[in-house]
Amino acid sequence: MILPADFLLRMQILTGAACASFHAALQSPPPVSVRLNPAKGPADPGEESVSWCSCGYYLKERPSFTFDPLFHAGAYYVQEASSMFLEQAIRAHVSGPVKCLDLCAAPGGKSTHLQALLPAGSLLVSNEILKSRAAVLQENLIKWGNPGALVTSNHPAEMSRLPHFFDVVVADLPCSGEGMFRKDPSSAAQWSANNVAGCALRQRRILHDCWDALKPGGLLIYCTCTYNIEENEDNLQYIIQTLGGEALPVPVRDEWKITGALKYNHPAYRFFPHLTRGEGFFLAVIQKQEGRALPVRNEKGRKNGDARRNLSPDVSHWLKHPSD
Repeated sequence: MILPADFLLRMQILTGAACASFHAALQSPPPVSVRLNPAKGPADPGEESVSWCSCGYYLKERPSFTFDPLFHAGAYYVQEASSMFLEQAIRAHVSGPVKCLDLCAAPGGKSTHLQALLPAGSLLVSNEILKSRAAVLQENLIKWGNPGALVTSNHPAEMSRLPHFFDVVVADLPCSGEGMFRKDPSSAAQWSANNVAGCALRQRRILHDCWDALKPGGLLIYCTCTYNIEENEDNLQYIIQTLGGEALPVPVRDEWKITGALKYNHPAYRFFPHLTRGEGFFLAVIQKQEGRALPVRNEKGRKNGDARRNLSPDVSHWLKHPSD
């Protein structure tokens, strides 16, 4: 895999003396991992477990999943191991039923994981703005099997028309994808410093769009699958300073070899492929401070008094008939 020179220079700064090990890891085959469905999954497959996920396992080789009836029955989900760290964030900070929004949910890795993790009585809204991807998301959630979930296809700004509605928002936002170069080598050719800067700005815009939908005291779980500071620590600092939040710690074990924040002094969790058996990943948990809601505005910039306008029919129906 040929990596852009500017990207390698940036990673040399981030990883320091470990840069050679990092580069070698990117040239090695990516690990294959699955997460079992605790509601209907098969027994322990006898493979090496993913340390930070109770139902995650590494496979020795990649089988033909499309020919496996258990795959189509939702007995397991093929998911990158690092992103399964979401389990630790939920277990550390969610103890009772919640209303949870998975903001950019397709194809469904984190949503199916949330279905297995959230306490009984919770509501999961899995949102995907692109209709074609929302269809894939819906299929995967149906396979997984949990009645406490619904799929929407709304713009993030429309979610803010439900002020203070969600207890938890999982924001695995579109990013420059540096952490997935090993799984998709062709994506490295699309990388540029300008794209990194553009992604960071778009992430901030999305966070502004959805922030008011989160309750004061609620949790934002911010994730990316990229390495750079701009989309990770800088955006975490922006959420804390501008939107009003406090970063919360997530318990980790030393043997997991998860790296902390590389800038500022906030609790954050980084996965590097030369240290952990997985791809690049970043996660931070931010608690929204009391009294720090942003004004909700419509497309023309005026304050919008109707919190339900332009919501998908599923969400509008649920608001009117929450017991259905």
